[in-house]
Amino acid sequence: MAERHDFSQVSMMAIRRLDAGLVNQITAGEVIERPASVVKELVENSLDAGARRIRVQVEEGGRRRLVVTDDGCGISRGELALALSRHATSKLHAAEDLWRLRTLGFRGEALPSMASVSRLTLTSAVEEGEHGWRLEGDAVEEEPQAHPHPRGTTVEVCDLFYNTPARRKFLRAPATEWKHIATILRCLALGHLAVTFEASHDGRRLLHCPGIGEGVTERERLEAILGSDFAEQSTFFEEVSGALRVFGWIGLPTYSRSQPDQQYFQVNGRTVRDKVAMHAIRQAYADVLYGQRHPCYVVYLEVPPGEVDINVHPAKMEVRFRESRQVHQILSHGVAEAIGTVRPGDVGHDVESFRTLVNENPQAQQSPMPLPAASDGGGVALRAATESPEVSSGEVPPLGFARAQLHGIYILAENTEGMILVDMHAAHERITYERLKSSRDGQGVRMQPLLVPQSLSLSESEIACVEEQQELLQSLGIEVDVTGPTRLRIRAVPALLSRADPSALVRDVVADLVEHGQSERVREKENELLSSMACHAAVRAGRQLSLDEMNVLLRDMEETERSGQCNHGRPTWVLLSIDQLDKLFMRGQ
Repeated sequence: MAERHDFSQVSMMAIRRLDAGLVNQITAGEVIERPASVVKELVENSLDAGARRIRVQVEEGGRRRLVVTDDGCGISRGELALALSRHATSKLHAAEDLWRLRTLGFRGEALPSMASVSRLTLTSAVEEGEHGWRLEGDAVEEEPQAHPHPRGTTVEVCDLFYNTPARRKFLRAPATEWKHIATILRCLALGHLAVTFEASHDGRRLLHCPGIGEGVTERERLEAILGSDFAEQSTFFEEVSGALRVFGWIGLPTYSRSQPDQQYFQVNGRTVRDKVAMHAIRQAYADVLYGQRHPCYVVYLEVPPGEVDINVHPAKMEVRFRESRQVHQILSHGVAEAIGTVRPGDVGHDVESFRTLVNENPQAQQSPMPLPAASDGGGVALRAATESPEVSSGEVPPLGFARAQLHGIYILAENTEGMILVDMHAAHERITYERLKSSRDGQGVRMQPLLVPQSLSLSESEIACVEEQQELLQSLGIEVDVTGPTRLRIRAVPALLSRADPSALVRDVVADLVEHGQSERVREKENELLSSMACHAAVRAGRQLSLDEMNVLLRDMEETERSGQCNHGRPTWVLLSIDQLDKLFMRGQ
């Protein structure tokens, strides 16, 4: 039986000041979690120094050796020892500077923290043509030694955690540690597109991202970091609201993933994790993602430095916005508008992205629909296509022209790229759904007074939020009266949701307001109802359509927002290009 430890009895000890080495090791425990943390801090220093080219060399996942070299402004001989001292930095001069930071680092803790848990060497030169100066991390009291070095800085970190074996044993296999380092480098490369990044692991160059301006376009840079699939299956967007600007690339709903591993959010060039941003972007994808799929995106937010607090996390991975509701609104609206403006033909929508969705989600495959009896005994009911225009004649729409109907479920169409296959029920469902939403938005939210007002008990903080957000609640179609410190009375709810549970609805809306500063709960509930109505009203499987009706459906799809997915996030159409068809039949092989 394992020995039990009693932590309840702690002997009282005299209070004393910790020595500098122990203080640095404690700080390292907050800042330096693993080799990737070292790379992050060093590369951020390089970027703050104005580097245009950064090279990272890693050995044994960073356990044995890490080297970061840049061509930045460098550190003078007289400042090398100061750079290895705690809370010494060139980025802050007064307390007010914390609220107008434009640099990635600012605390002056990284280098001394690294030096306390590794064998660190700092080499730097400030002028091209002159020799540089080198200083060992454990010899800061000694004079720097002359050493050949071009303009810029090199930091070498060897034997990480050699003097803290308890920390070292928590490191993973070299391949795992390299994976974390590569993730950090991708984030930094995405935040600074004009800077060239190179990285190698055990002598093999595994990352090379030339900066924009070196004959490389933004799209090519994106491909170098995230791969060609993301570049082909994403669309650029931009939105400005007052002093806020949000822009970037968002993946198509069909290019979604089973894990949130391609989601990058940058605030003023800094990669952060932020609940407000994640909720806003997820909300924008609300009715176009299937099940628990995760969207892919690279989103940049530019905000005045005084409107964001970055000094809230030891590793600077989290931020706090002064106006989080405004940030949520611009992100959600900008991404949703971008998704809504994508039309067939704008970006890729080929069979490969559809195959990925189905392979990763077997449950996404719909159960077979009842099929009409085949008229020719062959099992496939096809119609003559003589009424439809020729693809070679004149301008061809993105979804082409209908040629046939398959099993009363799918429409086969032809465009200049190849063959289009459309799920007619799913497509018509989305078209009907978007029209119902437009009609609802045009009329505004109508209230339905409750015949018998309902009482609801909430916490004091939630009641305080209700009192502050009365105007917003009214705009959502909810009317409430506060009747006590922890109680309120519900008098009216949105007319579309008159059959819903008023207490549950108000409770969820208030929870959203407390957490995110706003709520889309009412709209989401209304959308669920409209989606159900659209599903029942859409054309059913088995109905035989004329070619004219099929072409009308195709034209409506081209004009409808989010027509690439049904209300449940499943694809409505897929393209099989001529090249894909040729490969399928091995033509030319």
